Amino acid sequence: MQDKHPGLLSRLMQGLVKSREDIRKKLDGILALGGKPSPEMLEELEEVLITADAGVDTSLEVINTLGERMRRDKSITGEKIKEELKKILKEMLEKDDLSADGEDFPVIILVVGVNGVGKTTTIGKLAALYRSKGKKVLTAAADTFRAAAIEQLQVWGQRAGADVIKHSEGSDPGAVVFDALGAFKARKADVLIIDTAGRLHNKKNLMEELKKVKRIINREAEGYRVETYLVLDATTGQNALAQAKTFKEITDITGIILTKLDGTAKGGIVFAIGRELGVPVKYVGIGEGIEDLQPFDGEIFVDAILG
Repeated sequence: MQDKHPGLLSRLMQGLVKSREDIRKKLDGILALGGKPSPEMLEELEEVLITADAGVDTSLEVINTLGERMRRDKSITGEKIKEELKKILKEMLEKDDLSADGEDFPVIILVVGVNGVGKTTTIGKLAALYRSKGKKVLTAAADTFRAAAIEQLQVWGQRAGADVIKHSEGSDPGAVVFDALGAFKARKADVLIIDTAGRLHNKKNLMEELKKVKRIINREAEGYRVETYLVLDATTGQNALAQAKTFKEITDITGIILTKLDGTAKGGIVFAIGRELGVPVKYVGIGEGIEDLQPFDGEIFVDAILG
């Protein structure tokens, strides 16, 4: 298989070691006998996917498809079962264009997510990724409710080589976005990444804030491509999926950024997100370094998580 993102497979292999070792150990135990498929075997395989946080509905769909193929093709036994499982999982992910490369510029990216998922850090890494491609990047510190968020974005901006548009703590987020859009156009930047507040416990206020920001973007940046990326923490498993569903109620989500995949054995959450949300995973975080945010590729991901 040609690596569409050089080095990504090896980096994912390292970052997903917890998920891969957990899944592989269970799969190898189930398939060790190499015998004919049975309802019991399929149930055990389904349990492997569920414990990896692929979700009950997604796991059931995958195993039903696998069982049907095994009934049609009697040669699918032993190690071939794992290969067929990989094929099904890749097919599940390939229905979306999951690659974040090749996007048109200029682009405005609104980044949302609850506090604590690594949203501001992810923005810094995303800025660094675009800068590494030679793009001129601005970031906007529109999470004005936390002074730490503004300061953190400044630190990451310096590391990434991206200017930060900011106001003081407690300022109107809409005013920050307005100024950032003005700077984005005046400086002819390629990318503007906007940080936002993540106070999900008060959904009504958050909804109004995001609506206001969206109105300003629509008014001041008509004709520009606009993306809304939701940052989720992979280590929270099904809770991340619940957060995603809540944010989909609040605003249109065009892509998912999944952080901390290197710190969890629950990498199966990627499949649940794709199936249940219908929103593509655009990037994955596989480490703490500035270069550890990588474009997501479904085929590479499946190879990395199943070995």
